Amino acid sequence: MATGYSQSNQIKSRPEFADIIKPQDQFATSDDTSGLNGINSWFDQLMVQSGLPMAPIAALMLCGLFAITVGGLIFVLLEDPLATAIGLLLGFAIPIAILLAMRSRRQSMILRQMPPMIDELARAARTGRSLDQCLEMVAEDTPAPLGDEMDHCVRKLQMGVTMNEALYELPERTGVNGLRILATALSVHQQTGGDLVRVLERLSKTLRDRSLFLGRLRAITAGSRATAILMIILPPAILAFFIFRDPNYLSRLMNSDWGFFITVTGIVLEIVGAIWIWRILGNTQNT
Repeated sequence: MATGYSQSNQIKSRPEFADIIKPQDQFATSDDTSGLNGINSWFDQLMVQSGLPMAPIAALMLCGLFAITVGGLIFVLLEDPLATAIGLLLGFAIPIAILLAMRSRRQSMILRQMPPMIDELARAARTGRSLDQCLEMVAEDTPAPLGDEMDHCVRKLQMGVTMNEALYELPERTGVNGLRILATALSVHQQTGGDLVRVLERLSKTLRDRSLFLGRLRAITAGSRATAILMIILPPAILAFFIFRDPNYLSRLMNSDWGFFITVTGIVLEIVGAIWIWRILGNTQNT
């Protein structure tokens, strides 16, 4: 840990500087409570929490471009409108699945970095530095991705944003509830005082114990999670096999009343089941 701390590059905090911070690009609007706005808000959060330096509109355009590419390729190979429609859906879903995987990986890295970061924050606080100075020192010493988020928080503090507002952006930008606990502890200390070092040491130990428990839980449920993922992937894979084996298979199936009803029902149930399973699996990540 660095011992020589310099304040030469620190900007004096002034509330009027807060207005120059550029608002983040997003689809969702605060005054809209519709379901579509909820989807927009989810996509905005996904882009921020995945750590991808790209505006949501650019990511959506890439999803559409990939969907058109996959759908066009299937149409050229099979010349089947229904198979092309399925290809469009899969092409649009694949980039979103990649973003979800990036977010999950980033959150796992942040969880592993949190206990050492909190330990360093406690050591910095023990030396008598102010909370702002401790946060700046930790942001410099912590590697990405957690270090980037801490640096974002420090920059907002230097621009004049209040401590509460800057800290409570951490869990929103990462989706990690452990950072919400840290933000609450630091905000309470900022307002009421107390033994910050002791609080941080206990929080670090709690997060380590929690990570150990979650690791054991994931190891125990690895077989169940693999089975659930296989159940999601297998039906579309079987359908794709039959379509490529016999391009007219799906069109003949859809021309039958019973075939159309069963196929649509199966697709709807598959989507509902996939969402349900992913929500269950996602609960173990939001820690």
